Amino acid sequence: MYEFFEHTADLGLRIRALEAETIFVDAARALTGAIVENPESIKLLERAELSIVGEDRALVLFDWLNELLYRFEVDHRLYGKFEVRLDSGGLQGTVWGEPIDRDRHKLAHEVKAITYHELKFVRDDNGWLAEVIVDI
Repeated sequence: MYEFFEHTADLGLRIRALEAETIFVDAARALTGAIVENPESIKLLERAELSIVGEDRALVLFDWLNELLYRFEVDHRLYGKFEVRLDSGGLQGTVWGEPIDRDRHKLAHEVKAITYHELKFVRDDNGWLAEVIVDI
């Protein structure tokens, strides 16, 4: 589950889940939802494999979202389905999506960057909690 929260001129993503892997999936969904108003319009036409190396899960989350944002900005790709496998060395992910179709995809926010500001990835009594601030 993810939600947005206000943060000055930025947008905060708060993600809660029982499993750590779900945090990464829902964070990717949240980022997509911040970029495009109608993420359900994304067709799962292409598959891509992603690998993020690192032991600190907060930093791996940062790199994961940064990679997805890079693919949006540079490769003009939107992704609508995400699978993640975590291990002690980082993340292996599979994403499905398509090139941006400006006739179908209604862009929401211009996400400029994923930030380290108040980056959080912690275990609590309810499972896992992550917070990420994105610069819009």
